[in-house]
Amino acid sequence: MVKKKLDFGPYLYILPAAVIIFLFRLIPIILSFVVSFFEWSITGVGKFIGIANYVQVLHDAEFWQSMLNTFYLVIFVVPIGLILALFFANLLNSIEKLKSFFRSVYFIPTVTSMVAISIVWKIMFNQQTGLINYFLGKIGIEPLGWLAESRGVFDLLLGSFGINFSSWIQSLSELVNIGYNTLYMILGGPSLALFSIIIVTIWKNLGYNTIIYLAGLQNIPEVYYEAARIDGANKFKQFFKITIPLISPTTYYVLMMTTITTFQVFSQIYLMTGPPIGGPLGTTKVIVYYLFDKGFGESNDLSYASAIALVLFAIILILTLLQRKLEKKVHY
Repeated sequence: MVKKKLDFGPYLYILPAAVIIFLFRLIPIILSFVVSFFEWSITGVGKFIGIANYVQVLHDAEFWQSMLNTFYLVIFVVPIGLILALFFANLLNSIEKLKSFFRSVYFIPTVTSMVAISIVWKIMFNQQTGLINYFLGKIGIEPLGWLAESRGVFDLLLGSFGINFSSWIQSLSELVNIGYNTLYMILGGPSLALFSIIIVTIWKNLGYNTIIYLAGLQNIPEVYYEAARIDGANKFKQFFKITIPLISPTTYYVLMMTTITTFQVFSQIYLMTGPPIGGPLGTTKVIVYYLFDKGFGESNDLSYASAIALVLFAIILILTLLQRKLEKKVHY
């Protein structure tokens, strides 16, 4: 029997990528895990403290506020981003002329530097001279504070209808015996400053998700739609009975990637509302910004920042595993 010689060729092809992943992904994760069990600052390593950093995380009110801000970001960005991306992908799919031009226009925000995008949007959100307030004024809406407003969007929205949201929250807090500030943070919704970040984040990711959805739509055979039209199905039924099920693999991919990247939002918050505290009263301080502030701010507490990073890693991992359960509903 002739012994087959081992071919090292395929391994050499993946070696550069494997080295990069090992050096810049795997090793930092392991070191971050180790650092989280020590008193470790920018000046060097201190004594071993065990799980003290993780216990501190559980009792850190600022951490929980940052986590709430992060969940608000994800709750708004992910579903709205998916719906808008699918809507615009359908529009692009129906265009017959200048297809490449319109696809390029939609994709421009994706390849544009986040620094440039943040600066431009910050100018547009300016309360006195911004374009957004200028156009709102043209339709009779008072200028908004946008990046300087700490009140929740639900409070502002109900207040525009003459409803005293703060009074309602005060009554509810006395009824359920929960602090007013805690209840307001939960039920008041994201601050207007955080909602401004949500708008920018959706706009930034829209082009990429739209192009991914467009590729999914173009992979659906036309014969399905022809058969549906022969059977008398209108556009509405075609969309929900054919399009939605057959692009479920695309939706699953976009859902997972958008969720992961939204949990890691940092640049636009740092550039538009920070530093030092992350927006008005810390209402735009998401978990990654809080991690950065602890590790490289005044405290320089790298061990506590590493513990926060690993908690964030665990949350993203759990959400990813939960989303994998949706794979059963994906039509491949």
